[in-house]
Amino acid sequence: MKRGVEATEAKTRQQLAKEFVDTWTQPDKGKEDADRQTFWNDLLHRVYGIVNYYDYVTYEKDVRVKDSMGKITTKRIDGYIPSTRTMIEQKGRGRALDKPEPQSDGVMLTPYEQAKRYANFLPNSEQPRWIIVSNFDQIDIHDMDHPLDEPKTIMLTELPKHFKDLEFMVDIHKQQIINEEQVSFKAGELVAKIYNELAKAYAEHADLSDTHIQRSLNVLIVRLVFLLYVDDTQLFGNEDMFQAFLERREPRDIRRDLISLFEVLNTPLNERDPFMDEEFAAFPYVNGGMFANEDIVVPQFTQELRDLILDDASRGFNWSGISPTIFGAVFESTLNPETRRSGGMHYTSVENIHKVIDPLFLNDLRSELNKIQNMSVASQRKEAAEKFRDKIGHLKFFDPACGSGNFLTETYLSLRHMEDEVIRIIQGENTSLLLGGFKVSITNFYGIEINDFAVSVAKTAMWIAEAQTMQQSQNIGVYTDKDFFPLTTNTGIHEGNALRMDWAQIVKPYECNYIMGNPPFIGYSLQSKDQKNDVKQLFDNIRNSGKLDYVACWFLKAARFIQKTSVHVAFVSTNSISQGISVPTLWKLLIEKADCNK
Repeated sequence: MKRGVEATEAKTRQQLAKEFVDTWTQPDKGKEDADRQTFWNDLLHRVYGIVNYYDYVTYEKDVRVKDSMGKITTKRIDGYIPSTRTMIEQKGRGRALDKPEPQSDGVMLTPYEQAKRYANFLPNSEQPRWIIVSNFDQIDIHDMDHPLDEPKTIMLTELPKHFKDLEFMVDIHKQQIINEEQVSFKAGELVAKIYNELAKAYAEHADLSDTHIQRSLNVLIVRLVFLLYVDDTQLFGNEDMFQAFLERREPRDIRRDLISLFEVLNTPLNERDPFMDEEFAAFPYVNGGMFANEDIVVPQFTQELRDLILDDASRGFNWSGISPTIFGAVFESTLNPETRRSGGMHYTSVENIHKVIDPLFLNDLRSELNKIQNMSVASQRKEAAEKFRDKIGHLKFFDPACGSGNFLTETYLSLRHMEDEVIRIIQGENTSLLLGGFKVSITNFYGIEINDFAVSVAKTAMWIAEAQTMQQSQNIGVYTDKDFFPLTTNTGIHEGNALRMDWAQIVKPYECNYIMGNPPFIGYSLQSKDQKNDVKQLFDNIRNSGKLDYVACWFLKAARFIQKTSVHVAFVSTNSISQGISVPTLWKLLIEKADCNK
């Protein structure tokens, strides 16, 4: 079991919802006046991650109401969340939510009707989008965009299955990003410590500047973190299998047995030695190239390295909460600054990724999905949802400077979440089994990256994204007949110089839908000899091309790639691409020769 503060912070919201339910189903809880504020504060803080909940929700909000006799009095709204325009009417445990009760003017109103009366007298800017009515055991959600619909009811004991139904109370996307960043950067600190200890272990008998040793170190740390993540998500089926594997071994035995374990993880079950030790045989076949024999060197483990991995990285931290989008930054932090600078490696925040992909395709897809959700005829809604699911399942994405894969993983996550919404339209609220798996697949995501370490990280991030979305789908009752292991071979992400490669060998232009990313910005004075040659070759030595920023090459190559196709492109850009020498050199070429005049 995990211990420590980090493990608590990294619990899933489903686990936190279960703990919340355990607290609030106690017989001494549920008093209307004494507990209502504590109940909602605890829910917002514990399950939805709101830290400053006292500022987030307004209790006993004054509202001036004209009653049925024409008398104006001041009433108090139990709770109001300004940022999401959510009103809360809280009753005590045992009070019926559908039973009218006498008001001060003698009118009989249900708790919802009471809240609606208050809402009618609020200014337009404060009119609630949502009205929640609760008696602790039951939570009724009224969507004021659909006032004639029956409320969505969540029984408190069912909250762990339906916690997403209350996400409208918070800006959940923003809050999730904050939580994931906190966990992921803590993970980065651990990765850096493990990296340094591994480097010390290698240095005992090898030259750290040797490229084979450097590659071995990079591959080894990616494998170790992947196993730590699998432990905390129980993807191997049993809890903490890798942790137990290490606990049973002294430092002097770990190197030998790790090499054996990697071989086992890369061997299909029907090809394994039938007399294999039961401990090794219990591990599944992973596939996907994660543990493929790359002739890597594994160093002798020290006591310090064993303790660091076991105490800090395994028992003391929960890896299940890391963001696969931020995953790359966790690993890139282990690279020295010179390596990052020479490769033009830049971490792109989730917020900035969405500044690219939202206008490129996500906004249009969301609008299309919203129209489907608002169709009044159920059969038409289901038919449109099935077509939409096929559509997003066939989209192909390409990042020709993918780094550690954050554009690809964030796009995959966004589309898989969208697919879950579509499946609920098709299947309804009941638990459902998908035959053939999910339509949105990591096999439709392509990338090129020159740094071998970043390629390994990008592939791993995509697998982690796949694992997380599969578990999130199960949280809402959507299952598939496909097991997570063995992994799908992730052949779409390639190692190489994107400017010297034929992109059509990665993904056919007529099959690709969108190209996006954050290509490297390197001024001509900072470019290496090879990078200057890349520019010279791509621009065919046209006048002033040698003074262009390195990133200009991606714009030109993308423009040539999409000729006579419907592919859309969006790259992160700075003024180095839109001012100065780029205008008469790059943009003239794009407009005249590549037909990019829109």
